[in-house]
Amino acid sequence: MHGLRPAKSMNPVDVLFMRRALLLAGRARGFTSPNPMVGAVLTHRDTIVGEGWHRRAGGPHAEIEALNDAARQGQRAQRSTLYVTLEPCCTYGRTPPCVEAIIAAGIRRVVVAATDPNPAHEGQGFEILRTAGVEVVTGVLADEARQLNEVFNHWIVKRTPFITLKSAMTLDGKIATPDGVSKWITGDRARAQVRRMRHEADAVLVGINTVLADDPGLWPFSESSRLRKTKLPRKRRIILDCQARTPLTAKVITDEFAGHTLIVVGNSAPVRRVEALRQRAELLSAPTTAAGIDLAWLMAQLGSLSITSVLVEGGGEVHASFLAAGVAHRVAFFYAPKILGGEQARRAVAGDGFADLAESPRLHSIRTRRCGPDLLLEAKLQ
Repeated sequence: MHGLRPAKSMNPVDVLFMRRALLLAGRARGFTSPNPMVGAVLTHRDTIVGEGWHRRAGGPHAEIEALNDAARQGQRAQRSTLYVTLEPCCTYGRTPPCVEAIIAAGIRRVVVAATDPNPAHEGQGFEILRTAGVEVVTGVLADEARQLNEVFNHWIVKRTPFITLKSAMTLDGKIATPDGVSKWITGDRARAQVRRMRHEADAVLVGINTVLADDPGLWPFSESSRLRKTKLPRKRRIILDCQARTPLTAKVITDEFAGHTLIVVGNSAPVRRVEALRQRAELLSAPTTAAGIDLAWLMAQLGSLSITSVLVEGGGEVHASFLAAGVAHRVAFFYAPKILGGEQARRAVAGDGFADLAESPRLHSIRTRRCGPDLLLEAKLQ
């Protein structure tokens, strides 16, 4: 572990200020990708003299924001303690290494929650600081910090996006009537939570059947002017459309955010339809399997585009294909206190199912909470 020395017991003062740093880091949800969320607090004699968080990719890192905040208040960083939720960077990217700024500022002690998950950099920032005579304490609220950046940690190691399957259904697992009516199964609070989930994800993905049935906008702020007033990171709407059937009048390729749409077609899709769609949106031609688009191949491609997370909002067939391919990592299922019934009503997970219970996906780390009258169940897939 490159000489890391985690704290054997956490100092209550360190825990207090690290919780503040984690709170600051969380303010940037949905804005920093493909960078992690990071917060920093600068203290002198156990009094906060500066604080900050990484606000967006390409902008100053949290450590620099905290130092700048202290300077604006006329506070000196010399002989101070810096609390930061992630190991300070030690390489040049869009910004200079934070370890250099920490050393130059005369900070005497650095308390860190989580180690850099990138194997190429893990622990190097700590060693540079220690070599320069800075005291380094690691592992303070490490689990909370790792959970905060679960998506980033997965992408930086695996280079594929973290996939969440989201569905809104009745208690008996139905998402729509036989003729496709689904508005609205869940209530206002559940739908507001979905908009927040869309904002936090790099991409929202649906299948072509959802586009044909609902003509969705798939954007967290499509009903307000906030997106036009705020410089959000580049996000994408992804459509799985094996045969290039997306209508040329669909919202996802005609609204003001059409440049954010990626349509994934099969490599045998009709050429004329493919070319027509290419004039309106970004296209990706993918290999196919008997089940449709090769999802393992697609995940690698999306990862290479720096898409770190995808919220899958497809119908039953799309959800079934992600589960069968083993590429999903989490589920977020909203349950309304309703029962629809009927063999022909549309299911949250369709497909052929799993013939053997031993092969069916297993869930763990299950959490539930109320969203108004509805229930949200979140769990991870083994």
